[in-house]
Parts: sequence; structure tokens; C-alpha cells
Amino acid sequence: MGMATQLEESVVRRGSRPRNRWWALVFLALAQFMVVLDGTIVNLALPRLQLEMGISDSTRSWVVTAYALSFGAFLLLGGRIADFWGRKRTFIVAAVGFAVASLIGGIAQQPWELIGARTLQGVFAALLAPAALALLTVAFPGGKDRGTAFAIFGSITGVGAAAGVLLGGFLTEHVSWRWCFFVNVPIAAIALFGVWSLVSESKAQGSTKYDWPGVILAALGLGSLVYGFTNAEHGWDAPEAWGFIAAGVVLMALFVLVETKVRHPLLPLRVATERNRAAAFLASFLSGAVLIGGILFINFYIQIVLGFAPFLAGLASLPMTVAVIITAALVAKNLPKLGAKIPTAVGPVFMAAAMLWLTQVSAEGSYFVNMLPALLLLGIGLGMVFVPMQNLALFGVDKDDSGVASALVNASQQIGGSLGIALFSSIAAAASAGGVTLAALSAGYAMVFLWAAGVAILITPIALLLITIDRRKFTGTDGDTPVVHLG
Repeated sequence: MGMATQLEESVVRRGSRPRNRWWALVFLALAQFMVVLDGTIVNLALPRLQLEMGISDSTRSWVVTAYALSFGAFLLLGGRIADFWGRKRTFIVAAVGFAVASLIGGIAQQPWELIGARTLQGVFAALLAPAALALLTVAFPGGKDRGTAFAIFGSITGVGAAAGVLLGGFLTEHVSWRWCFFVNVPIAAIALFGVWSLVSESKAQGSTKYDWPGVILAALGLGSLVYGFTNAEHGWDAPEAWGFIAAGVVLMALFVLVETKVRHPLLPLRVATERNRAAAFLASFLSGAVLIGGILFINFYIQIVLGFAPFLAGLASLPMTVAVIITAALVAKNLPKLGAKIPTAVGPVFMAAAMLWLTQVSAEGSYFVNMLPALLLLGIGLGMVFVPMQNLALFGVDKDDSGVASALVNASQQIGGSLGIALFSSIAAAASAGGVTLAALSAGYAMVFLWAAGVAILITPIALLLITIDRRKFTGTDGDTPVVHLG
């Protein structure tokens, strides 16, 4: 791997370092794009995939949830592995594993094989995402370049999610839903080659012991929560719903307790409890529920109720992608003036407005009236939140904790997404009263969007109350040491 401890603060190879690190950003962002892409790329393929493979309605959501759940459950461990084992080494292994898991998903013949492949994708994504973000953190330790790099990287989250819908629709309609999996192979290969060529190894120094009790408690607790919310689709009074939710709460409480006692915690609480970073993690959790869970039902409405073919449904989501890109660029350019609080607080207002607009959907609805304005508002809101969120989540983190901190911001989003899908699915089922008519389905979707609006607006008071960091320190414009250790 050509490790060079004297370059611990730099992740790019010797040579034309400034140029190389921007090229490294391209390949690291490509990996992040792939990880986020796979959170939504199968959404538009679900109706056709379900029909071809004979998957039941109750099992259908697990094609999406299995990825988000395994991703979120193992991200903290993935972040620690990246810190301890080496971020470049972890990235390479994860990229290869992700490509193999995608091949398995593409050739799957049984529902359990497909769900198993999605689970494997999530596990390797849990290694890949924190390694990529940690490498970026070391490559851009501070200053205006760091803000620009993180703005680009942060906008990938919204763009990748929306692009997944577009690409998934195109592949499903014109090739095969199986290419929603196969497409990851060339993307992973390109990202792997770029990082292998441009990036040097970096890892944490000192003790590298793993907190296995924490790993087990976190995985079981998160899994139990998501499984409980998923079962709530059949009624909140069912033991398999409230029982698993209660068990998940207890297990996560035990996880926090263990993390305060062990010498080498999976999640050092200093990373999560600093108020500015806590705001970013909470915003990531809630925006993940709206983004991943909400987009799923937007696509259901467009395809099932409005009757759009998969690719046309993907094109229908394109305005949101454009809005994310434009908004993220504008926010990034003005971040030195705005700081983190203003966009993080205002963005959710646009997100909530979008979801409230969608509550008017009906069986006789129109794309241009019911969907287009909401998609534009949602794109603006997401673009405003994602840019400061990624940077804020890693601000002031010791370099030895950069992997676990980057894992936490990704984990919070994926966990929010998996819980959002499970919760929204149960809400839709209850609101539609088991009906399968377009009117009943629309009623269920409208109730989902109402709840999603409530989830989105919670980010605003969190940002206003918790974000206190000075904008000059946040953007690295107050001197020579822009990264201040807060924790």
C-alpha cells in the first residue's frame, strides 16, 4: 500500500498534490454516489421486479429496507475498521465486495437471494462510505478548499438519490431491472482504480481494539427497531410490532451505557455529543427518513396512480435533481457568509412545504399540479441541508476519529431512511385501510406525506437551538487553523 506515516495529514500521493487531491475527490465522490444511488435505484424497479420474482407486498419493502438496515447497522463498525485497519485498504476491499454483492443481486432467482444480496451490499457500503469520507477529511484538513470539497461531496447525497430513480427507471424499462445491480460493477471499478492510483494510506495511531459488545448491541438494537416498525404495517397492537420496537429501545439504551464504560468504545461519545455535530447527526437522521422514505412513496404514486412507465417516472423526478445541484452550488458559494445555521434551519421549511403540497394527491391527480412544484421545493430544501451537514458533522473531529465520525453521519441518514420506510409503510397501510383502488392508495400516500412534513420540520428547531459555531471558524476564514478541536 506504500504507507507513509510522515504524510499522515495528507491522503494524496506525492507529486502535484493540490491537483491530485481534487482528482481524488472525484473518485471518492463517485464511490459515495454509488452508495447513495443504491438506496433508491431499485425503487422504480420494484413493481416489475415484484411481478417477475413473485414477491409479496409485505416482502417488497425489504428489497429497499435490507440495504438501508444493514448499511446503517454496521456503519459504526465500518468507520472503526477504516480508522484502525487503514482507510485506503478498507475502501479497496469494500469496493470489490460491493461489486460482487451487486453481481449476486443481478443474477438472483429467488426473493431470499435478492434480499440477501441487498444485505451484503449494505454491509460493504458500511465499509465504503466512512472510508471515503475519512479519506476526504484527511485530504482537505481545513480552509476554503475543505468547504468546497465538502459541498461537492455533500451534494452527491441528494443527486445520487435522485439519479438512482432516473437510472433505475431507464434500466428497468429499456434493459432489465437486473441492470440496477450490474451497473455498480463498472462504477466500483472506476472508483477503485482512481483511489488506488492517487491515494496514500492513512489510519489512526495508538490503540486499535474493537468494541464487540457495542457492535452486537448496535446491530441488534437497530435491526429490532426497523423490524418492529416494518411489522407495524399489520397493526401497532401486534406483539411483533411493539415488542421489537421496545426491545430495540432497550438494546440501544444498553449500547449507550456500554459506550460510557468500555475503554475503547465503538462510538466515542465525545464525537456524538458535541452540540454542533449532534445537530448534524440529528438533521441527517431526519432528512434520511424524508429523502429515502418519502421518495419511495413519491415513486409509487407516479408509477401506480399516475401510470407512468419506469423511465418516464425517472424523468419525472429529474427536476428535484436539478434543484439539488443548483441549490447546493449556491449554498456552497455563500457558505462563508451564511454559516451552518441558516441553511440548515431554512432548508427543512422547503422540505416540509413540499410534503404538505403532496398531501393533495388523488386518484385523478396531475403530475404538473401535484408533483412538479413539490419536487422543486424538495430539491431546494435538500440542497440547503446537505451542504453544511456533511462539513458540520466532521468539524473539529480528531483525525483518529474521522472514520467513526463520517460513519455516524452516514449511519444516521441510513437508519433514518430505513425507519422512515418502515414507519411510512405502516402509515400508508393503515390510511388506505387495506384498499387496492387508486383512491385508497392515494389516501395512504397523502397520509405518508403529511407525516413526512412533520418529520422534516423538526430539523429547523434542532438547527436553531444546537448550532452555535461561528461561521468564520466553520468555513476556515478566521486564521491559519480553521479546524478547531471541539470534542
